[in-house]
Amino acid sequence: MKRIINPWVGLEGYGCYGCDPNNHHGLRMEFMEDGDYVVSTWHPRREFEGWRNTLHGGIQATLADEIASWTIFRKLQTGGVTSKMEVKYLRPIYISDGDIVLRAHIAEQRRNLVRVAITIENGRGERATEVECLYFTFPQDRAREEFCFLPFEVEE
Repeated sequence: MKRIINPWVGLEGYGCYGCDPNNHHGLRMEFMEDGDYVVSTWHPRREFEGWRNTLHGGIQATLADEIASWTIFRKLQTGGVTSKMEVKYLRPIYISDGDIVLRAHIAEQRRNLVRVAITIENGRGERATEVECLYFTFPQDRAREEFCFLPFEVEE
């Protein structure tokens, strides 16, 4: 696996809740590329608890939304917005079980509509959540000009 470099780190005004490593209230996600997949290993913290020792479902959805966007960034080299999300919670994710693993890939693309499939494994390695995001992508030139989109590269 190769680490995907976050091109926005250090950029003035950057403070993404999902991926800014300096946002102390955020998720601080990092991403790797593994063939067709984008992968994130993430450590749940108590402040993201819903019920006792259980990762909040809204945080799981946010994690999935963030990795979906990074899948679009890296695989299609553009940006966009989530237009629809379907989340299936299969089993709880206990914070005490440690790191969870998210895996995402492009399942289907029809012009500027892209379906991203995501799985979340709990700290025991069990599939805990399945998510599908329908993503509306921007043309690359618009993403570069209007959204300060920068090329996404991997660390060799």
